[in-house]
Amino acid sequence: MSRQVKVFDTTLRDGEQSPGATMNIAEKLSIAKQLATMNVDIIEAGFAFSSSGDFEAIQTIAQEVEGPTICSLARALPGDIDSAWAALKGGQNIRIHTFISTSDIHLKHQFRLTRDEALKRAVEMVEKAKAYVEDVEFSPMDATRSEENYLCEVLEAVIAAGARTVNIPDTVGYTTPQEFGLLIQTIRKQVSNIDQAVISVHCHNDLGLAVANSLSAISAGAGQVECTINGIGERAGNAALEEVVMALRTRKSFFNADTAIVSEEITKASRLVSNITGMQVQPNKAIVGQNAFAHESGIHQDGLLKEKQTYEIMRPESVGAGKTSIVLGKHSGRHAFKSRLEALGYRPNDEDLNKAFERLKKMAEHKREIFDEDLEALISEEMSRPLEHYKLVSIHTESGSGHKPTAAVELEIGGLAVKKIGHGDGVVDAAYKTIKLMTETLSRLKDYVVKGITGGTDAMGEVRVTLEGPMPNGEDIRVIGHGADTDIIVASVHAYLNALNKLHAAALRKEGGEKKIGLI
Repeated sequence: MSRQVKVFDTTLRDGEQSPGATMNIAEKLSIAKQLATMNVDIIEAGFAFSSSGDFEAIQTIAQEVEGPTICSLARALPGDIDSAWAALKGGQNIRIHTFISTSDIHLKHQFRLTRDEALKRAVEMVEKAKAYVEDVEFSPMDATRSEENYLCEVLEAVIAAGARTVNIPDTVGYTTPQEFGLLIQTIRKQVSNIDQAVISVHCHNDLGLAVANSLSAISAGAGQVECTINGIGERAGNAALEEVVMALRTRKSFFNADTAIVSEEITKASRLVSNITGMQVQPNKAIVGQNAFAHESGIHQDGLLKEKQTYEIMRPESVGAGKTSIVLGKHSGRHAFKSRLEALGYRPNDEDLNKAFERLKKMAEHKREIFDEDLEALISEEMSRPLEHYKLVSIHTESGSGHKPTAAVELEIGGLAVKKIGHGDGVVDAAYKTIKLMTETLSRLKDYVVKGITGGTDAMGEVRVTLEGPMPNGEDIRVIGHGADTDIIVASVHAYLNALNKLHAAALRKEGGEKKIGLI
């Protein structure tokens, strides 16, 4: 009988650390509910001490999401532990996950601690967390570059202090599968009380080995794997949940291990995270890419028609990738719209639903058919919309041979109507330059991407922009804005204003004293 490996999803914490992937509370809650539907064992909902937004998101998820254990990250510091508990208390199944580095390079250059000091702090903070909750996880950050005897000493001490999960992070994606498997074996042999804790692994993808390293660790005895939907996360990302889960399930006889994940919900979760974060999944991405189950080669097609197993090692239905379209038009009702959104994994509040429904009605005047991709673009834009300091009232553009592209823009800025006419090298450039003058923004446009969501001349267009702008403390941050409309100029303006509103909201939070902290 295969053993059960726990799945610890950190999409809402480590995944959100991807540049531009910041999520609001409603978006985090929507993803958390989908993770619960997937039967994820543990959801790391955020880092309570890092910001009031993270604190509130953890608190909301702990109280509203049933099933999985809800976890908050905390540095090995008293204030972090207290914040984690304050956010989690009242939840049914809760965990505090605390960490400190054990590698000499981190202790010397970042933490300025000796090994003995780091060990003492790790034990004290595990004991402090244990006084609040029964379920405590400890991570020795940069474990794969730590001296093995010291690493094992720390693990033995924190288990004695009450940690029931010890996570081994490959924080910088440095290790290889063979090395990592041997490290897990060493820990199992050398840590005398390891039978009192679950060994977890948290792998980053800097060398493209996160999934391979995670699977190697599971083969060596790890009982929990930490991962994210679509593999999003710091730098090159984390181990992709969908790849780890389906590798174990497809090769169950080899790994002799499986998870409790409802794999049919994987594609839905992937699309939900992609649309909310604005991070597109590459077409050839394993399991959830649009080409993952596409076959163009004539030889492959011939084999598939005769026997699907010739070229498919898993069925698309097993990950929920079967193509389903819903036809909605101007005569459709709000209930049908809401039901289809829920089938796609979205659970918007009434305000977001009503706004998206009104936009659906307007779109239906121009499109004969409306596809799932159109609906996803509509609702993800509404759910990601921050408080609208800058709001589009109207835009009129002119362009043509021998005519200088012109944009007449009317905005509502902080409740006041502002109008301006400007010029540019094209109508989008004219609109952006005019808005830049009107808003007096210091932000810089780093990326502009246009995508036709569906086929045909009446296709709805989706625009994604990346803006970089300064905060009150002098640091630059990047945000992603997106907009969707059958008029690509309007979609472009919506995307630009969406990003500007995110920068404005971030600046307000910085002025309010929120903290930016490096994580594992």
